[in-house]
Amino acid sequence: MKTIGLIGGMSWESTALYYRLINQDVKRRCGGLHSAPLILHSVDFAEIAELQHNNDWPSLARELCNIAINLQQAGAQALVICTNTMHKVAADITEVVHIPVIHIGDAILDACKQNDFKKVALLGTAFTMEQPFLKEHLRNGGLDVLIPNQPERQIVHRVIYEELCQGRVVEQSKRQYQAIIEQLKQQGAEAVILGCTEIGLLISQDDSVLPVLDTTVLHAKAAVDFIVEE
Repeated sequence: MKTIGLIGGMSWESTALYYRLINQDVKRRCGGLHSAPLILHSVDFAEIAELQHNNDWPSLARELCNIAINLQQAGAQALVICTNTMHKVAADITEVVHIPVIHIGDAILDACKQNDFKKVALLGTAFTMEQPFLKEHLRNGGLDVLIPNQPERQIVHRVIYEELCQGRVVEQSKRQYQAIIEQLKQQGAEAVILGCTEIGLLISQDDSVLPVLDTTVLHAKAAVDFIVEE
């Protein structure tokens, strides 16, 4: 099997899901006592979140590029950035390493192609919903991408940072997300992308009127595809 380098800790709540999902899938596919060869660098998310909210993306790019180089030197044969938002610097990382970066947007596109989804809703941090780094990746892949209106985006963003990244699942927030998903369905969305790796802590398929594309699950599967390929 091949070794994956995980850039995690953003937040550790979702990185723990990556670790579990990847190992469960390797166990399912390979059987026996098999588990995934992984190298994890987990950051202090408080420092990352401060830089995000200060819009200091050059510092964030340098930080994650250094981590990527270290993971490569430690023996990683591919990299997984365990967060949607920090795919904003995925291109920077690709430039400083000679191993593949398994892009979360490609995992989403593969799932949409398999299900013939053309018009999708995107929920995530304000950075992910409002900036082009993920939306354009998806649109370049042929998808029509909808996002909530500005007040709804504030709700989605606040719940992620103030609740989910701190391990809190609040029933009222679930109802707010469900109402937002309903609005996006009325606008023609055929599925909803949980475009933040923590949202799956709050919203499952049972909670949604639209088919759910959980990026943590999809990205973890793409990582395992790489790990076990011949």
